[in-house]
Amino acid sequence: MPAEAASTVKAIFDDTVAVHTRFAERGLPSLLAAAEAISTALRAGRKVLAFGNGGSAGDADHFVAELVGRFEVERRGLPAVSLSSNSSVVTAIANDFGYATLFTRQVDALGAPGDVAFGISTSGRSENVEAGLAAAKAGGLVTIALTGRDGGKMGAAADIHLNVPDASTARIQEVHRTIIHAICALIDRDQPS
Repeated sequence: MPAEAASTVKAIFDDTVAVHTRFAERGLPSLLAAAEAISTALRAGRKVLAFGNGGSAGDADHFVAELVGRFEVERRGLPAVSLSSNSSVVTAIANDFGYATLFTRQVDALGAPGDVAFGISTSGRSENVEAGLAAAKAGGLVTIALTGRDGGKMGAAADIHLNVPDASTARIQEVHRTIIHAICALIDRDQPS
């Protein structure tokens, strides 16, 4: 059992390194564009609205925590809101209007032209995330889609598409976290302390 377990774990690490490498070879222009769009919005006094479902909701929360708190350098807190984390808002909207409108309702309430909507979905096919990005685009927000697999309609419709083209949700999520951290590092470099 220990040799088999070690082999399984080694394969996981090899796979995640390979998926990271593939993204680094193809996805850097989109990552740089996303970081620049967010930095530009923040310098202009705008905010970031981040959202997703399940693990992607956790990634949205984490991204917002890095912006509002700090990532690796001391700087002022940056305006960002996770649309996935307020359980009263999430359950009220889902109950009263339906889960498909979960993010559109919040984008309409909190978003303003020049803000950034950062939607996350490992499949690129999350109906409510796609709808939230569409509402954001209609409202004059910059839209960024962080996706996996082929990116789905969500990726195709976003202003900036960050795609991790892999079939494994776990590997996609691992690279998503690295992408978020890379964006935070670039934002840190661009903000006054």
